Amino acid sequence: MLIDSHCHLNYKGLIEEQQDVLARAREAGVRGFLNISTRQREWADVVATAHREPDVWASVGIHPHEADGHADLGEAVLREATQDPRVIAIGETGLDYYYDHSDRQVQQDLFRVHIQVARETGLPLIIHTREAEDDTLRILAEEKGKGTFPALIHCFTASPEFGRAVLELGLTISLSGIVTFKNAKDLQAFAAEVPDDRLLVETDAPFLAPVPHRGKTCEPAFVSDTLRFVAGLRGTEPENLAELTGANFFRLFAKAAA
Repeated sequence: MLIDSHCHLNYKGLIEEQQDVLARAREAGVRGFLNISTRQREWADVVATAHREPDVWASVGIHPHEADGHADLGEAVLREATQDPRVIAIGETGLDYYYDHSDRQVQQDLFRVHIQVARETGLPLIIHTREAEDDTLRILAEEKGKGTFPALIHCFTASPEFGRAVLELGLTISLSGIVTFKNAKDLQAFAAEVPDDRLLVETDAPFLAPVPHRGKTCEPAFVSDTLRFVAGLRGTEPENLAELTGANFFRLFAKAAA
């Protein structure tokens, strides 16, 4: 049950031939897709794709790059958007201090808005974090102290220490094609130690195509290449890892299973 747990089917590079992209992925064995939103104006189209395609689900959220443009987004607006039956997740949200496209305090405040809605709805939170490990971990720990919520770190590229800390908080780790890159030795070592029940795979398509597709527009079909690579790191067969990560997906994103 191979699932691409994070892709952007409505982004340039995929939207132009979305049906062919999905067909190639299905032919490669992909059985489900979580289509991620990053701005409020995308929500309707992302959700519409999920209504049209029975194996596609949707998320609603604001990427940290877009935080300044959504500083007044309230919990009520986000909560209402989660009521659609095809919306199974909140995000992506989080902190990105590498580019600093949005004010850091605004990013943090909006991150907490997403966390509160995840806590209220029980829908998993999809977290983007880059060069912001300390603040991400601090906010997660503070918010976990107020009440639990399901969450994952998508496209994990942070330090192993950060990874172990978020695992202690109960989060899931999702690996993208970056794990296949030659210079990702620390990430590869950490990928081998993530507990079986806390692991997902993704593409983040149209970005970050894995080896052997580097330099190409990434497609959800390529999640099979990432899966095979991670299976090798973990000393298991790709088929077994597909079943494992698929089961993890439906356990975490319970609304999709329902």
